[in-house]
Amino acid sequence: MRPIDWLAAILLIVGGLNWGLVAALEFDLVATIVGLEFGEVNALSRVVYGLVGLSAVWLAVRLPIMATATSTTAARHDLRTAA
Repeated sequence: MRPIDWLAAILLIVGGLNWGLVAALEFDLVATIVGLEFGEVNALSRVVYGLVGLSAVWLAVRLPIMATATSTTAARHDLRTAA
């Protein structure tokens, strides 16, 4: 995976964990990190939320490409080890 794919994956994990915490504990991790109360937003939190959203779009587009590359690499590996 390329570095931008890793960054997008990390941001998507942060977003997923944040929504899980919101659902389970009514705790907004992003708001807490940027010094806000639950449900409040400011420019920085909007940037974080925006980056999480862009990461989701990026990985949604890249996932089929990465899956094909992974399966092609695995197939090549299988052919080498079988010979």
